[in-house]
Formats: sequence, structure tokens, C-alpha cells
Amino acid sequence: MPPTTLMAAAIQMVSGDELSANLAAAGRLVAEAAAQGARFAALPEYFYLMPEDETARIALAEPFGDGPIQRHVAALAREHGVWLLAGSVPLVSPEPGRFYNSSLLFDPQGRCAARYDKIHLFGFDDGEQRYREADTMSAGDDIVTAATPWGATRLSICYDLRFPELYRAGPAPLLITAPAAFTHTTGRAHWELLLRARAVENLAFVVAPGQGGVHPGGKRTFGHSLIVDAWGEVLACHAEGEGIALATLDFARQAAWRARLPALAHRRLGQP
Repeated sequence: MPPTTLMAAAIQMVSGDELSANLAAAGRLVAEAAAQGARFAALPEYFYLMPEDETARIALAEPFGDGPIQRHVAALAREHGVWLLAGSVPLVSPEPGRFYNSSLLFDPQGRCAARYDKIHLFGFDDGEQRYREADTMSAGDDIVTAATPWGATRLSICYDLRFPELYRAGPAPLLITAPAAFTHTTGRAHWELLLRARAVENLAFVVAPGQGGVHPGGKRTFGHSLIVDAWGEVLACHAEGEGIALATLDFARQAAWRARLPALAHRRLGQP
């Protein structure tokens, strides 16, 4: 039978421009989460590199299934016996000068159980800050639901949170993952609101690890890594700097909420 509870950890980082230092920090934080009882741990988007020059990630793109970043995360999952989400890993794209921003879920044996290529690419320009992920990334096409011991888990990354149809497609997931590197500007306005909305409308748990601090070039990310329950309550938050948000997900309680308020069964629009 599936477990009725799961200890989950949303790991917050302040990644810099040195790959080795970032991987070491990720390893230390995963070990800390496992020592606190986490059976599922999630790293943030770009945990491996937050450079001043966004194009620096292109040179690190790995073939799917091999490369130092993937090997490192797989080894951490094996060493600590946890399900481990590599928030985003740069994978080779057929488009020159671009990479896939891919979330990879590893099982406790270090095997990749699911791959999700970020579908929605962030663009923002307020006259002072400008971001355009499409300049260096290829967009994914496929919605991914991972089969795990606790149930269906829908993978997503950062900007995807603004597109609720991604989470409503197909069977309703029990858990949504949303690793991110939200800017401080957009995060302050919308981060918690988006996460709680996705949780409530899908009656799903949300585990959302983020980048949270100042990075090379003065970029500032919002942090506030959250774990939200299926009723929209924030179970855990790590506000700023490196650290861990840790909480127990109670799937029996989730099932009770879904039974009392069967909103997912009441959907009429966009249904076959």
C-alpha cells in the first residue's frame, strides 16, 4: 500500500558561479534533510549555477543520463536513500546555443525516475530588470507525471506556476513540485499566492524549493521555499538564505479533503 505520510524537504540555496561549490552545498543540504528524516528532498531551480552571465549555463549542458551534475545528484539519492528532485539540470538541446532546463527526479537507488523539460520560458522587462529565458533555452513540450510510492507527482519549474492548465491536465496529482528561482520583484508579489492557488485548485500538496539571496552580478532571488498542503495551508517556509523547509505530508488527510469537497470530480470544462 502507498504510504499515508511522507516527510518532505524543500531545500533553499543561494547558488553562485562555481559549479563545484554549488554541488558541494547541495550535497551538504541533502545530507542535513535526510538526517532530519526527509524521505523526499527537492533542490531549487539552477541549484548548480547562478552566474552573472546567463549564457554560462549553455557550456554545462549534459546529455540526458550522464554528466557530472546528474551523477552527483544520483549519488546523493543513493547515499542517503531518498527520493531526490534535481530542481533543474541543463540538458543538451538540438537547437544551437540553447539547452533544456530540465527537472529530474531520482529514486533512492539513484535511478532517474522522471524527466520534465520546462515548458513555459520566463520573460520579464520592467525597464530596470530584463529576463528572457528563450534566448538560451529550448522549451519542453510534454506534461510529466511521475509514478512514486506515495502517488502521482506532477513536475513543473518556476514560471510554469502561472499556467494552471499544466496542473489540471490528465489525472489529478497528489503532489506538485515547483523548484524555482523567482526574482525578488515577482516573488514578493506573487510567489506564495501562486503556490497556494495551485494547491487549493488541485487539492494537492506543493513542494517548492527556491533560490533565496543575492547572486553574482547583484541578482536577487526571493526565496521563501514553501511546502503547502492540499487545503492551501503553509506547512513550512524558509524565508531567506540557505536552509531547509521540512514538513510531513499527510495523504490520509488529503483524501478526506477530496472526499468532502470533490471539486476535481465536479469539473465540466475541458473534460472528455
